[in-house]
Amino acid sequence: MTESEFLATAEAALGKIETALENTADQNGLDVACSRSGNVLEVEFVDNGSKIIINSQVPMQELWIAAKSGGFHYKKKGDIWVNTRDGSELFAALSAIISSQGGVPVML
Repeated sequence: MTESEFLATAEAALGKIETALENTADQNGLDVACSRSGNVLEVEFVDNGSKIIINSQVPMQELWIAAKSGGFHYKKKGDIWVNTRDGSELFAALSAIISSQGGVPVML
């Protein structure tokens, strides 16, 4: 994948995550504030002040997540983003991370 292809793919994933969080917050009362700065999506949980940072790492062609539960790296394999350590899928894992950190069940 070229750098420009990766950037477009990563941008689409970050946008999808942000939209899903906004929709989820409206549906189940999850109080989050999302902000974007370039290739970084910051998710702040208003109730407890904690954050999750999701950003694209162009040299590695990965999406990285930093959360209370740890740091995670995801690489695009076919149509999905896969954890480079345990093979979990990005949106399923992120749902669990957000649910745990936000205290509200979330399914992205």
